[in-house]
Amino acid sequence: MVSLSPALAFDRVAMEFPGVKALDGVSFSVTAGSVHALLGENGAGKSTLLKLLSGAYTPSGGTLVLDGQPRHFRHTADALAAGITVIYQELHLVPEMTVAENLFLGHWPHRLGILNRRELSEAARRALESIGETFSAETKVSRLTLAQRQMVEIAKALTRGARIIAFDEPTSSLSAREVQRLFAIIRALKARGCAILYVSHRLEEIFALCDRVTVLRDGRHVETTDVPTATRSTLVRAMVGRELAEVFAYTPRARLGPGLDVAGVCGPRLPQPCSFTAHAGEILGLFGLVGAGRSELLRLIFGAETSSGGRIAVHGTAVYITSPRDAIAAGIVLCPEDRKKEGIVPIRSVLENLNLSARRRHARAGGILAEDWEQANAQQQVERLRIRTPSLHQPIRHLSGGNQQKAILGRWLSEPVKVLLLDEPTRGIDIGAKHEIYAIIQDLARKGTCVIVVSSELPEVLGLSDRIAVMRQGQIAAVLDRTDASEEKILHLALPLEPALGS
Repeated sequence: MVSLSPALAFDRVAMEFPGVKALDGVSFSVTAGSVHALLGENGAGKSTLLKLLSGAYTPSGGTLVLDGQPRHFRHTADALAAGITVIYQELHLVPEMTVAENLFLGHWPHRLGILNRRELSEAARRALESIGETFSAETKVSRLTLAQRQMVEIAKALTRGARIIAFDEPTSSLSAREVQRLFAIIRALKARGCAILYVSHRLEEIFALCDRVTVLRDGRHVETTDVPTATRSTLVRAMVGRELAEVFAYTPRARLGPGLDVAGVCGPRLPQPCSFTAHAGEILGLFGLVGAGRSELLRLIFGAETSSGGRIAVHGTAVYITSPRDAIAAGIVLCPEDRKKEGIVPIRSVLENLNLSARRRHARAGGILAEDWEQANAQQQVERLRIRTPSLHQPIRHLSGGNQQKAILGRWLSEPVKVLLLDEPTRGIDIGAKHEIYAIIQDLARKGTCVIVVSSELPEVLGLSDRIAVMRQGQIAAVLDRTDASEEKILHLALPLEPALGS
């Protein structure tokens, strides 16, 4: 680590809203030439701290200190002028403008008030080259991948002279290869002497990338420590006040007979036949590297993609699935990987999202909604799953990721479920919300539901599952009992086979 001096310090920073103390005397510093992680559950104060840093909020108390000097930002332009950039999950780019126009938005080069496009294009090309990007500066942002858009945000920050850069959950929608590319850029920024504040729920990223870590809980500073001296267990305990083993809430259960039998299922994106069995009352973890076919397998079982072969049985009875409607009728439901695009209806309320599937069973003659049932069912699921929402009529897009995920679960639990397919159910969710979702999954298994969980997090697979099916190159490579499984064994099974000599 390049050890320079504190570029940024929060000195007893406080932030109060009507009836809520979001931050309560938070103090820690971020050193120039380092990557400093910020951890905490949803509601811990991370987002508020970033908004104070960006100038969007003015603290109720305490001081932001830059290079040893107290600073007071009246608005975001002050923070930008001071060399601070916050790169949020929701990127702030104009999709229908070019990369070049976005990079210099607000300060385009001009002569006598006329845009100098040649100078703009050349400056944008240099900015992209400085971070190793090769796509054209004349490309519209709407045509870029999410990873490329993040690179545009980073290049934009550098064109404005940013030396303190905060990243808010930057890897939540990136592939493993894109994550490594982002890490390389962040390490390069660190080598330049930038101070990096890195917010993530993914502990493996903290250990791979960061030098120090600060933990917030309930708006208060819990601890700041060097990453090499920390462990997963100590960080989890600092965030949620309980041990890592308690977070998974695992308890052994008896198998309760046939659950889901999959024999030779295949499809256009999963050409090799896949077979496995999961029992009623069992949690079967499904692990594999990116591209192994985990999500494709779940979508084939659910009928979201057309199967080209194979058989499926539920509780010992063969079922014929050509669409999600068939799967739901058979008691098979899916919580998809991308909950924002495929799981929730963002412009609709919590009540409507909870009742979306089961309302067909309760509608009155002529398709008229049973409003009394809808109100009662939504309230029951909110209480049962501890969904935090100010109102049943709150648009679901305003809820945290963990509460959105619980609402998707609540939708399916509003009707009979025999097999629950969960694709990355805790992606982008803080550790406290993960604990609540794990407890829900364990409770469903105890009551006889057959649960299949796809996860890219090995500790999650090992901590939650009764057995673990490992996928490799579109096939089930092995199924391990939790007592026989380890991270090393699972990764060895998941890695692609070396091609035979001469092939």
